[in-house]
Amino acid sequence: MEAMDALALPFADAVVKNLFLRDDKKRNYYLVVMPEDKPANLKALRSALEARPLRFASEDDLRGILGLRGGAVSPFGVLNDEEGKVQVVIDEALRDWPAVGVHPNDNTATLRVPLPDLLALFEDRGVPYRFVGMDAVSAQ
Repeated sequence: MEAMDALALPFADAVVKNLFLRDDKKRNYYLVVMPEDKPANLKALRSALEARPLRFASEDDLRGILGLRGGAVSPFGVLNDEEGKVQVVIDEALRDWPAVGVHPNDNTATLRVPLPDLLALFEDRGVPYRFVGMDAVSAQ
């Protein structure tokens, strides 16, 4: 993300970060899309998803399920998920963004994609997605 910041992209304020997570039993996988400058709070996300404890998925899972390597996680990676294991989770904070800046499954480029177009692509391909508020931390 720091190297990308140095590029001074014209749409730098629309760039998101993407996390590939799984629950502790490897039963559920999540591709999380959130504002680039927002800290990832896995406890809050777990609470919002009503999920088991969350962990970052391994490089093997990333390669095997999404066909990606570390540093290149992208919402487009779910198009490689032939078994439909991955749910896309989008931070509620992004709901009104007109577009997002994402990698095209390769971290040497960033595309500005209209958010409605990305969601339409998920719908067309039957990729489950949902918006989730990731700000509230449970008292647990």
